[in-house]
Amino acid sequence: MAQALCSHPRNRDALSDSSRPSPSTRPPPPSPSPAMGYTKDQLLARLQELKVDFTCYDHPVVLTVEEQARHVGHLGGALSKNLLLKDKKHRLYVVSALAETKVDMKILSQRLGLGKGGLRMAPEENLLQVLQVPLGCVTPFALINESASAVSLLLDKGFKSKQTCYFHPLTNDVTIALNSSNLDKFLISIGKQPAHVNFEDAPAVGKDSPPDLAHLVPSAVPNSSVQPVENTTPTNVPHQNNVPKATGQLLMHAILISNFIPCSYLLYLLFM
Repeated sequence: MAQALCSHPRNRDALSDSSRPSPSTRPPPPSPSPAMGYTKDQLLARLQELKVDFTCYDHPVVLTVEEQARHVGHLGGALSKNLLLKDKKHRLYVVSALAETKVDMKILSQRLGLGKGGLRMAPEENLLQVLQVPLGCVTPFALINESASAVSLLLDKGFKSKQTCYFHPLTNDVTIALNSSNLDKFLISIGKQPAHVNFEDAPAVGKDSPPDLAHLVPSAVPNSSVQPVENTTPTNVPHQNNVPKATGQLLMHAILISNFIPCSYLLYLLFM
């Protein structure tokens, strides 16, 4: 069962004395460098700076929504499932939806203007290098990292009707609870305009019906999502043009007359 770990000061009055965390005397966590992503503590400090109302709950490491529900499901509110998707041009998308929402990747791909098979699950390397979180920790909060600035975020429209929504704060041994308005407040603070989507809609896409979500396709590819292709051409093989012109002409003549002159005499001509 989850234990209340931290909260915004305005929420702490709702906690009993025994559950209140003791005031910390440690200095605030340093800001991360571009090469190193935010930590959970740095994220929570940022939320407090923004005066975002939230509560977070400590629990064992979880890898699925079902495991998370065993620890915070009894608290009420809406659990979320979060996916990192990739298109054929290596652009990345975080899809964050209610646990019960059906997300059809083929339909979503068409609505983005990518065709039926334009989306697939991104490899774990993209989680580590772009979102800078391990497996099982995909979350809208990961977009705070500079490396994820080119990642598109699609939020379930259903979050707006829920009083409380649950997400991981960059680590999957903690769950953070807040409402949709406060999540939007955070996203706007990092330059991300919240895009709320009804994932269960399936509008027709055709010549007279352009993709309704095409504006959410990223305009750039994250720097670390595509590895440069190495040049595998050997550098120690002489190019044909490097053969001396006179030698080339001599060889050509040798080929032309080889059928008419005995080989022994031909060798004599070449090396005389």
